[in-house]
Amino acid sequence: MSTPASSSSPVSSWNLPNVLTGIRILLVPVFIVLLAADGGAHGVLRWLAAALFVVAIYTDKLDGDIARARGLVTNFGKIADPIADKLLTGSALVMLSLLGELWWWVTIVILVREWGITALRFWVIRYGVMAASAGGKLKTVLQAAAIILLLMPLGTVLGSWALWLGWLVMAAALVVTVVTGVAYVRDALRLRREGSRA
Repeated sequence: MSTPASSSSPVSSWNLPNVLTGIRILLVPVFIVLLAADGGAHGVLRWLAAALFVVAIYTDKLDGDIARARGLVTNFGKIADPIADKLLTGSALVMLSLLGELWWWVTIVILVREWGITALRFWVIRYGVMAASAGGKLKTVLQAAAIILLLMPLGTVLGSWALWLGWLVMAAALVVTVVTGVAYVRDALRLRREGSRA
């Protein structure tokens, strides 16, 4: 990450935003264990897993807001934050597929896009940074909303329409995920081509 306004005092990686990122990573195995222990029964453990996912995904917004507001942006945070996000959402998607509640092809398409774009960012980093686009941010919101809707056993309370709502939001997330993925590939190729000429 970049340094704050006072370039003479570099920001330590040991700061609140990075601690929150670390906590998010540590919550991933706990989330997986809770979801696996529930085993599709949609009981208390499922509710706990869903609540844990909500808390963990909120720390993503929180650590970013704090880092920008307090000038605590670090190189560690730039790398660890997106990895933490992908570990969290990726584990949720895989677990939902393992439980037979989400088609595997949806999970595979999203995971290939997410990790592929992460690799692409590193591929072109010497030529410039690929900033998150508005579409990319919308993709993140839609994915989180869809996962939350599918994780929460709302069908046991509100009926089957709650499940259909989760699938509908996931379909929207999938479309935006693919479209923005194609845009990122195009931008990365252009960035690398322009950087090579320079």
